[in-house]
Amino acid sequence: MEAASRETFAKVLRFIGSLSRKRPIEPEGEESALCRCLSALDLVALGVGGSLGAGAYVLSGEVAREVAGPSVIVSFLVAAVAAIFAGLCYAEFGARVPKTGSAYLYSYVTVGELCAFVTGWNLLLSYIIRASSIAKAWSGTFDDLIHNVMAATLRKSTAMDSPGLALYPDFFAAALIMLLAGILAYGMKESAGLNSIFTAVNILVLLFIIIAGFIKGDINNWHISEDAILNATLHAGNVTLNETTDYGVGGFFPFGFDGTLAGAATCFYAFVGFDCIATTGEEVRNPQRAIPLGIVVSLLICLLAYFGVSAALTLMMPYYLLDAHSPLPVAFEYVGWEPAKYAVSLGSLCALSTSLLGVMFPTPRVLFAMARDGLLFQPLGKVSSRQIPVTATLSSGAAAAFMVLLFDLKALVDMSSIGTMFAYTLVAVCILILRYKEDSSFVHRSEPFTLMGLLRPPSRPTHRTSKNVNIVIVIILFVVIVLSVVLSETVDSLWRREPRTLLLVSVLALTLVLALVIIWRQPQNTTKAAFMVPLLPVLPVVSIFINVYLMVQLGGETWISYAVWMAVGLVVYFGYGVHHSVQRRRLREARSQMNIDNLNRNAVDSAG
Repeated sequence: MEAASRETFAKVLRFIGSLSRKRPIEPEGEESALCRCLSALDLVALGVGGSLGAGAYVLSGEVAREVAGPSVIVSFLVAAVAAIFAGLCYAEFGARVPKTGSAYLYSYVTVGELCAFVTGWNLLLSYIIRASSIAKAWSGTFDDLIHNVMAATLRKSTAMDSPGLALYPDFFAAALIMLLAGILAYGMKESAGLNSIFTAVNILVLLFIIIAGFIKGDINNWHISEDAILNATLHAGNVTLNETTDYGVGGFFPFGFDGTLAGAATCFYAFVGFDCIATTGEEVRNPQRAIPLGIVVSLLICLLAYFGVSAALTLMMPYYLLDAHSPLPVAFEYVGWEPAKYAVSLGSLCALSTSLLGVMFPTPRVLFAMARDGLLFQPLGKVSSRQIPVTATLSSGAAAAFMVLLFDLKALVDMSSIGTMFAYTLVAVCILILRYKEDSSFVHRSEPFTLMGLLRPPSRPTHRTSKNVNIVIVIILFVVIVLSVVLSETVDSLWRREPRTLLLVSVLALTLVLALVIIWRQPQNTTKAAFMVPLLPVLPVVSIFINVYLMVQLGGETWISYAVWMAVGLVVYFGYGVHHSVQRRRLREARSQMNIDNLNRNAVDSAG
């Protein structure tokens, strides 16, 4: 009985250990089935299209009017720096692991299979919900141009009045998704060409907006006095002011610098989308150079565009008169350029088109990568004669179309934010693990743990120093989560400098600094890549903090919905993926071959 218990316990330990099995970057016998046809310029267009969406036409006005005023340009600058931190982590992995799968694959080769599946499942959630919501926005923008004929007709004929469901099935948005899925399934080069055209039109329209804004703008709109706001008429042109609304105290920072930072948290989501570049590892020429270049350049272009549009908008019109839903058409009407609103509508549709292509592009690549590794159903890993994952492309398109037909997407958009922030966080963690990984080319003796060893480690990374870093990373994650929760719950008392809150935040901050110093003292792996994240370990840890803080801001209902999605994913993994894992088969075959080799060697020794 005792022997059986020990055997059962050993099996459980082996199973738990198998959940952390890692995938080799280049498995023996695996060849890419995808076509390498993309250039660095295609990747820049893909990244710009994915990030520079409708936010450029709406978000700047909403943030300026409600939380930041003219300092919205600073909000975008802070948000861009935060996004670039995450982008640099993706860029290094793109140079080190030039394969399809993005954060899913990065976590698989670094921390193991279960974590990789969770990451991939998060990415699928994020991409599919974002595709559905962008298609819905495209449909709504087009419907506005034809005076809401579609919405009125569908509300009368196919109304759905149930909690969690859409007001009516948006057949136009669903058809748009399937049309683009068909284009993506037809050919990679053709899809990239279409995306480049939409992106070029979008950038031209934004350039027109920026130039027009600086021509018609008035620098005095950045220095509005508090008296001017108080004395402003309730009716300015066609814009109506609400007497109960808080418009701040005027000036460049009417809501204070804390308002600017709050705006930065909102603006950060405007830069989400560059990660689609990381899924092109097997479809781009010279990926080690092109992927980092595409990520960095696309983020810089987006920064200039958002910075320029928000500056032009707040120069054209006092921030408190901006329309939160359609700020640019109202601003052009305010300065007497009413026909310009048609150019804005064209640019908005092109921006939504590139955003939709940008978010639909990576979904089948993640599905394909997970199916190729055996963690999702095998048919999703098949490619067409044109070297496109057709089944995965059409399946992901059908899932997004189904969602846009039935569900109230406003309730689901925050869930997609969790998926994105989770992936960004894990990529930053993986960078730390990878850069401080033990050097396999360095023969070293085992070392016991000592406090002195933390601050005076050996000159080359060993198993001990790598383990030290991994332990400290876990501590950092715990401290960052606690600090994020504390900051989100006590921001007012912190602003009032209450001693208890200041002490708690100070202790957590000092713990975080000490952890950074310990990691900084450890030796880094000597393996080089075409691009490497600078300022280790500070930059990845700052990225982790930003992403965790943003996740903490989301409401309880969002986390409950997210938990349901993750429960479904774990059922899929433990019911299918863990048994069909290709890496599991590789390890079994390797062990079998090792046993055969040992038997042959013993037979030779016996014969001798």
